[in-house]
Amino acid sequence: MRCPTCQYNGTKVIDSRPVDDNKAIRRRRECESCGFRFTTFEKVEEMPLIVVKKDGSREEFSHEKVLRGLIRACEKRPVALSVLEEIVFNIEKELRRQGNAEVKSEDVGEMVMERLAKIDEVSYVRFASVYRQFKDISVFLEEMRDLIDKQTKEKEQPNDEQ
Repeated sequence: MRCPTCQYNGTKVIDSRPVDDNKAIRRRRECESCGFRFTTFEKVEEMPLIVVKKDGSREEFSHEKVLRGLIRACEKRPVALSVLEEIVFNIEKELRRQGNAEVKSEDVGEMVMERLAKIDEVSYVRFASVYRQFKDISVFLEEMRDLIDKQTKEKEQPNDEQ
């Protein structure tokens, strides 16, 4: 590492510590020539995650865009912002773990709905109505029946934790 003051090409690390939820390392360095101390950050370079939309266009995955959609669906509902942020974080983490550089927008939407259904039914229906673009009331009712069936099945399953 080159010293920013004297341009000498030798520094030693004095202190290292994790920052940004262990996503980066902060290092205090000292120039071996002039003794100047400075800070550097080391971070993993992530590959961009591309979302392929229904019309075939592509755009980079936006944490903020998914979060805005969730906030809109949960408006005036008892769902904490921290819960929504965790949903988005977990979806992005799962998509990156899959190792694909591109993901379909439909897959992202389904992942959001799957998680939202477990948290708040009204928010789920709001999100689904926009995401699935219900054409008429019969499609909406079918979605409601599916939600009720899922909940019934979950209640019928024995609880493994006891």
